[in-house]
Amino acid sequence: MSPTEAKYAEQVNVLDFVETDKKGKQHIWCWVTDIPLNEETIEPVMKGGRCRWHIENQTFNTLKNQGYDLEHNYGHGEKHLATNLAYLTMLAFLVDQIQELCCPQFQEALRTRSKGVRIALWKWIQGYFLHWLIKTWEGLFYTVTHGIEEKRVIPFDTS
Repeated sequence: MSPTEAKYAEQVNVLDFVETDKKGKQHIWCWVTDIPLNEETIEPVMKGGRCRWHIENQTFNTLKNQGYDLEHNYGHGEKHLATNLAYLTMLAFLVDQIQELCCPQFQEALRTRSKGVRIALWKWIQGYFLHWLIKTWEGLFYTVTHGIEEKRVIPFDTS
């Protein structure tokens, strides 16, 4: 690396952390950060890195095992198809998370109709989408929660 290149190179710090579990097995963690490391910052950086790893691990576990069917092979393929499928899966997960945080009707449907099992809720929604014309999200979630007796969801016009 030339002196000019070195002048513009990003300066980073590396933190290695060895954790020994109750069974005596060692787990090694490593983080790269631009945060200066010293006695005051080492523990917060380590805890933040562990929390971030835990959140990422939970997210990928959800995407793989709870109805989104994200698989490792989404990273492979020709002409970016697999990448686009992974992006669409992530987008669906994002919409799902936003609805769970912000939409009371979604929260009620998830809680009452599917007993908190997300894949069960999506199967209910898919069933309504296949057989009914959905005019509003509120109508969809009301119907999922309370049934079809309301006129907020109407059958497809097959003529």
